[in-house]
Amino acid sequence: MIRLENEIKEPHNVVWDKCLDIIKESVIEKQYKTWFEPIKPIKLKDEVLTIQVPNKFFYEWLEEHHLAVLKKAILNVLGSQGRLEYLIMVENHQKISGKHTPTNQFTKNVYKNPYAAPGIKKVKIHHNLNKKYTFESYIEGDCNRLARSAGKAVADRPGGTAFNPLFIYGGVGLGKTHLAHAIGNDIIASNASANVLYMNTDQFTTQIIQAIKNNTISDLINHFQLIDVLIVDDIQFLAKREKTQEIFFNIFNGMHQSGKQIILTSDRPPKDLEGMQNRLISRFKWGLSADLQTPEFETRIAILHNKFGKEIEAIPDNVLEFVCFNIKNNIRELEGVIISLIAQSTLNHKEIDVDLAKEVIKKYVNQSNKEITLDNIKKLVAEHFEVPVEKLQGKTRKRNIVMARQLSMYLAKQYTSKSLKNIGENFGGRDHSTVIYSVQAIQNLMDTDLIFKDQVEEIERKVSMSLV
Repeated sequence: MIRLENEIKEPHNVVWDKCLDIIKESVIEKQYKTWFEPIKPIKLKDEVLTIQVPNKFFYEWLEEHHLAVLKKAILNVLGSQGRLEYLIMVENHQKISGKHTPTNQFTKNVYKNPYAAPGIKKVKIHHNLNKKYTFESYIEGDCNRLARSAGKAVADRPGGTAFNPLFIYGGVGLGKTHLAHAIGNDIIASNASANVLYMNTDQFTTQIIQAIKNNTISDLINHFQLIDVLIVDDIQFLAKREKTQEIFFNIFNGMHQSGKQIILTSDRPPKDLEGMQNRLISRFKWGLSADLQTPEFETRIAILHNKFGKEIEAIPDNVLEFVCFNIKNNIRELEGVIISLIAQSTLNHKEIDVDLAKEVIKKYVNQSNKEITLDNIKKLVAEHFEVPVEKLQGKTRKRNIVMARQLSMYLAKQYTSKSLKNIGENFGGRDHSTVIYSVQAIQNLMDTDLIFKDQVEEIERKVSMSLV
């Protein structure tokens, strides 16, 4: 391309304006305003245009995401010999009269070639991860298998799976935070240079407030673009924080478009997030939403063995089972009960038995919901005999169902305050004499059949567990 001498000698601001005209045609308006309007042309010398950018993060974003459009503009305006030089504004703090006074200066001739990334090292960000939370210490069960598998896939290929964002949700104490930390720790173990950042919603909001006060929102957004994996815990607390949601929306978009991995946790699925902008909810649904359910009895036992190791040996099996039967919905509460039992045994020299466990559990369990009901009894007995619950109220005379029905009546008499008449009515409208007969029949069988007696005591143990 042949250019006239006076074209090459145009003022630097005119040359940059011509570049901007080309850039406008290649990017959307929001990108233009965010990433190109803040740029200031500084000088033009020997077909090298020098532009000033606000900070190093800004420069890196341009190089990583808008290099092609910059190259196109420079070549069209300055020709094949055209080059671009960046001046990056930094803050130097000099001590003057005992005070730190910031003075804005420019670093010169730092990055001159816009057509190849110069290999600048990223600032290493402190990850805030708890090293104790790993996949090895995260017990897998039916309750969390999907979430754990998805988390491991993300850890193996952050940003490279369809699980972006990975939205993990579930009730309090079910392991959301543990799994989120495990993903981050696994990524760092595989790639020490990866920039992983864990933060809860309150920490994120605090950063937003500080940025608004200091008028540094753009710097904050730029800073988040350096992060390879962002983990935000308890995202539901962004509800009704409009400004924070707006800024998080911009951060989310920038990271997602760059192929960076986003991991979010919440106590509810995206569709149930009240007070959240629809556009954010929509983006939360882009990847995978994986729920953590209440761990089953066996998984609760395994979690405690994994958590406490040899310390758990001080607790008899029947006490451990008793605790796991009664603390179902919160693993942190479950661990708290075990810690209390071990402390009582060690410090107060108390024997760990079911009675001590009952005392401890009362501090954790809402007693108003623990009264045993006829429905509870029917369910436990039906599960033991492997018969449908509704059969206990029917008229069938099959031996196993008759036995289950009689045992249910026996337990109802033992563990509820229901009258004989009321119990009979709850088993298909039978009269009180039938209940009396059933109670006596079970007692007689227990006296003569030790195997049956063991079965009844096993069911009674489960019933008594529900009475804590």
